[in-house]
Parts: sequence; C-alpha cells; structure tokens
Amino acid sequence: MIDAYEDPGTPDARGGWYYLWWLVRRQPGRSLAGALLGSTWLTLMAGTPYMMARAVDDGLVPGDTAVLAGWTAAIFVLGAVNSWISILRHRTMTRVRMDAYFRTIKVVVGHTVRLGAELPRRGGVGEVVTIGVGDVHTIAQALTVVGPGVGAVVVYGVVAGLLLPISPLLTGVVLLGMPVLALLAGPAARRLQGRETQYRERQSVLTARIGDLAGGLRVLNGLGGKGLFADAFRRDSQHLRAQGYRVGAIASWVQALGVGLPTVYLAVVTWLAARSAAQGDITVGQLVSVYGYVAVLVGPVAFFVDMGYELSRGVVAARRVVRLLRTPPEPDTGTAHPPAEPAVLHDPESGVRVRPGRLHALVGAGPTETTAVVDRLGRYVASDATWGDVRLDAVPLPEVRTRILVADNDADLFEGPLSHVLTGGANAPRTGNAGHNAPQRGAGNCATGHNGGAPADAPPAPPPAAHLTQALHAAAANDIVQGLPHGLDSRIDAQARNLSGGQRQRVRLARALLTDPEILLAVEPTSALDAHTESLVAERLRSARAGRTTLLTTTSPLMLARADEVIYLVDGKVAATGTHEELLADTPGYRALVARDAEEEIAR
Repeated sequence: MIDAYEDPGTPDARGGWYYLWWLVRRQPGRSLAGALLGSTWLTLMAGTPYMMARAVDDGLVPGDTAVLAGWTAAIFVLGAVNSWISILRHRTMTRVRMDAYFRTIKVVVGHTVRLGAELPRRGGVGEVVTIGVGDVHTIAQALTVVGPGVGAVVVYGVVAGLLLPISPLLTGVVLLGMPVLALLAGPAARRLQGRETQYRERQSVLTARIGDLAGGLRVLNGLGGKGLFADAFRRDSQHLRAQGYRVGAIASWVQALGVGLPTVYLAVVTWLAARSAAQGDITVGQLVSVYGYVAVLVGPVAFFVDMGYELSRGVVAARRVVRLLRTPPEPDTGTAHPPAEPAVLHDPESGVRVRPGRLHALVGAGPTETTAVVDRLGRYVASDATWGDVRLDAVPLPEVRTRILVADNDADLFEGPLSHVLTGGANAPRTGNAGHNAPQRGAGNCATGHNGGAPADAPPAPPPAAHLTQALHAAAANDIVQGLPHGLDSRIDAQARNLSGGQRQRVRLARALLTDPEILLAVEPTSALDAHTESLVAERLRSARAGRTTLLTTTSPLMLARADEVIYLVDGKVAATGTHEELLADTPGYRALVARDAEEEIAR
C-alpha cells in the first residue's frame, strides 16, 4: 500500500477510464494477485458441484459407501482450502482499494497544493471537498473489478467448459445468458451514469456554498441577511434532494436487475436441466452438478451487473478527479536570482514602493485597492512588480514564497492544539491549501499565510519556545493562551470557531510573525481588535519587526502613527507618502479618511 511520503506517480488525466486503469497499473503485483486469487476462489467453488455429481453417480447410486465417503472428504477439504483462499483474496482486494483510495487523495492534495491560492479563484474548493468526501471511496470501490471481476469471467468460461460434455444446449444457454443480461441492464447503467454526473456537479456547488455560509455567518447575522441566504440554501438543497431521489430510483432498478435477472437465469437453466434428466438425456448426478454450476454462476452474474453499476459510478467520480487534475497551476517560468540583500519591492501599476527595513502602512478608500496592491507585490496575480532590479515574476516562485509572506484574515486555521496551529506541528498541515494559507519553504518553521506553493521536502523543525512566546507577545495574544483551559495544548476547532473574531486575528498574526519572513505583507491585521488591544499590537509589532520589511494595509490611526512611512492611495494610485502626521497636515483626503476610521474606533 502507498506510503505516506511516497510519490504517488503521475496520473493519467486523459479521462475517467484512463485514470482507473492508471490506479491498477500503479500496483501491478497486487492487482495480479487479486485477479489470480479471485479466479481461483470462484473456480474452486465450481469444483464442488463436479465432486457432488461424482459422489452421486459413483457412490450414492451404486451404493458404494467408500467412494461416497471419499468424495465427501474431498468436498470438505476443497471447502476448507477455498475458505483460506477467500480470506487471502479479501485481504488483497482491501489493499488494492486502500491503495487507490490514498493514492487518489495524495494526487488530489498534491495538485491542490500546486494550485495554491489559484484554486478558490477558479471555483474548485467545493470540487475538492466533494472529491474528498465521496468520490475517492467510489473510485476505490470500483477497483473491486480487478479481483472478483476477473474471477467472474474465468469461472464463467470454466463452467461453460464443464457443461459442454453434459449438454451442448445448456452450454449455449449459459454462454448466451451473459450478453442478454448485459443488454437488459446496460441502458439503466448508462442512464444512471448521466444522472450521477449531474447530481455530483450540483453537490459540488452546494458544498462550496456551505463553506461560504459557514465562514460568513457572523457577517450575515450582522447584516440581517441570514434568513435570506438560509431560504436560498434550503431551496437548493431541496432541489439536490429531488435529484438524489431520481438517481436513487435508477440505482434501485440497476440493483434490482442485479438480483432478479440472475435468479431468472438460474430458473431457466435448472428447468432445462430437469427436463433433460426426466427424458434420460443426463443422469441424476449430472442434474445435481448442473444445478450446482448454475448456483455458482449466480454470484458472478450478479457481480457483472453490480460491477456495471460500480464502474459507472467510479468513472463519474474519476472524471471529476481528472477535471481537477487538468486545471493547470500558474506557470512558473522564473529563472532569475532574487536580490541577495533586502531590496525595494515596487508595484509600477500603483506606484507603491516598499523599502527594506521599514514599517509601511498602505491606506486606501476601500479594501479592494490595497488588497490588489498586496496581491501584486506578493505575486498572486500577473503584474510588472519588481524586486530590486529584477521582475518579481522572473524569480522562481519557491524563492518568492520563502522570503515574502502575505498574511490576511482569510488564512485557514486548522483543527488541533493551539501550539500546532501556530507552529504547524503534528496535527497541522505542512503543505499549501486551497486558500491564502501555505507554509514557507526555508523559513525554519511552518507558520502560514497567504502563500500557496509546493510542499516542503521534510517536516520543518519546531521553533524554539522563546520565539513562540515572543510572537504571542507581539500579537497581544498571551491572554488567549492564558484563557484557554490547557494553554497552548488546548484544542482549537477548524477555522478556530471556538475563538472570537479578534482572537482569531491575533492567532493569525502571531503565526505570521513566528515565520519571521524577510518581507511581511499583512492585510488589515487589527481590523477586529478593540482600541486598547490594537494599541498594544501597534507598539509591539514595530519592535518585533525592527530591521525587517513590513507593509500593513490599514486605516487605523493607532497603526498609522507607528509606521515609518504611510502610502496613501486614490483610485489605486499613490497620491501621497509621508508620516502619519505629515499626511494629516497636508492631505485633506487622507485626513478625512483617517478621521472617519477614528470615529469608528471610538464607537467600538
């Protein structure tokens, strides 16, 4: 089975069938063993009717007790051996399915990491969740065809060969029975595949919406829009349920055919064999063997129909995985060396210059203006931004992610002990994710921010306890640790939903500070804090980042007053630069904007 750190290989993304075949080819020895064990298991099951026929004709009818006892013992030994083979077959096929399950997870997670912050922009978050919740299991289940599926084909041929000396008529019925069953069940399976595809598509959209609603529930409450969105979600979920009923109706027909058709098939063959025995064309023992052969075939025939159903669903799920894998990450063609020393980060589109070793504050009338600048400086959108005398997009992306960290309030907080949330410990992820949150390589720890990129080659070493204490102090987050029942060992819910908005913001800030990047671009790091806490953060942040390059987007006077340089934007362009006091004195628009924010802080 695939190892946690083993390369899953390069998947075949040409289509759903190709992907399923790739999963088989990635474990050839195990797949072959499953096919051989499945074939042996089902073939030996067909050996029992043959032995019963010999026991009846050679022992029971002539009254030869010794022969009868010998064949009885042989049947017992065959059953015991076949039971052991069945155990081995089941264990092997479980490993085949588990390998496909975890290999698909690794492939999807790995590609999600490569997409990084591009994933939510392309609308793929709900797709990933749906794949992780249901599709990987469906794909793994479809690989059952490797073992019992191959065995069913083999035993079908074996039984036909055993029936040929008994009755050519019965052999013909057996050989023609399977194509007839396929013709009867095929249309329902194809219809199921189409309905299943539509259902999965709708499920993906609704899953993404659940995440959006959960993340913005407090905002919706504040705006009074919770009821409106709840009604819309209720309607959509009812439509999905109705669609699920339609899928279930077709699936029930497929499964009913899988049980009913083999039974009818058994009845037809048994009736023909009984007539042949009554007319003296076959012996009583042969009649018993025919019944036994057909009874053995009921399982494989039912399995053929069921595997058509499983493969149909597996292909739909595999197509969803392939569609995600076909989403290409932004090309990284950078080959230039980054600046050897701290250098100016420049955005020509806005005119913003971030000088090394200074604390800058970026102010705009709206958050979209400042966020757009940060996205360009952090290389999350195509731009002409430069780093020193080098274009930012000419530098290899891992180098950019190593030295430039963008931390915003959408960065994910994963479930686990608070210490792991802050440092990326055993229960925290070590790879990028679908949002603005991924570890930096080469940063010496796993604090995360707006980054998305390739996973680190090895788990990072935990930062010293002193560094963690300093980061918590700088983010004014000591009281969070003290207020939790077990301090840093206290468990934090996913997205830190058991913390308040201000506490989550400080945890994110502490995590970013713990990374200690060369350049920190922080988006509204104190927007949810009260004035007293914000004042502490402003003072401590300046000390914590002394000598390092920092850019904050904010309109808070408390933060602006401690910046070395304030950059004021109007319509996305630099309108003025200077200290907070200079801009208050010389720039009316800045003064009005900051005064409005100051009034909001007093109201808080």
